[in-house]
Amino acid sequence: MSARRGPGERPARRSQTASPRIADFVLGHLVDADAEHIVARGAYEASRYERADLSGRDLTGVAFTECEFDGLEAHETQLLGARVIESRIQRANAPVLRAGRTAWREVRISNSRFGAVEMYDSDLESVHISESKLSFVNLRASRLRDVQFEQCVIEELDLAEARAERIAFTGCSVRSLRLDHAQLRDVDLRELDLSSVSGVESMRGTIISFTQAVDLTSAFAQHLGITVAD
Repeated sequence: MSARRGPGERPARRSQTASPRIADFVLGHLVDADAEHIVARGAYEASRYERADLSGRDLTGVAFTECEFDGLEAHETQLLGARVIESRIQRANAPVLRAGRTAWREVRISNSRFGAVEMYDSDLESVHISESKLSFVNLRASRLRDVQFEQCVIEELDLAEARAERIAFTGCSVRSLRLDHAQLRDVDLRELDLSSVSGVESMRGTIISFTQAVDLTSAFAQHLGITVAD
């Protein structure tokens, strides 16, 4: 028998949100390969690269499928239009990474350090990033679906004009989050240590904790034109 509500009593609202759907994949037999042979617009499959140094190289349009990088140096690497599919990247270091208009599908990135990451107008699907530090991540105007950040420290994350669906942060911190003109759906921020947000008018489609709501009171009030007096 269903419980009856009293006069004026509203039905309870669900606070749950859909979690990222991270595809599970297992890399098959990989062949050890030499990163010196990687060239722009080349296509590489089922290869393992250990301690690869791609710094300063133009690898525009390169494609990696079912590959593994362990110990990657990618400072000032040009990856414009690159594609990374069903691949794993561990212990990467890139003070500056140029990866605009790239596609990442079913990718695992772990134990890595990135400085300025230019990934504007990119496409990310089923991507898991863990135990990594990122200074500035530009995902402006990108499309993100099923992306999980876990145990990451991010200084600035720019999602302005992005379309994001089923995104979650677990045990992460972000000093500055930009959401201006973003379109969000099922974006879970509850486990995110968040210092500041711009574009609060675009937070529709996110879920936050009570504590976060209190911390963001001044930002909400400013957006609504409310003066909070002592």
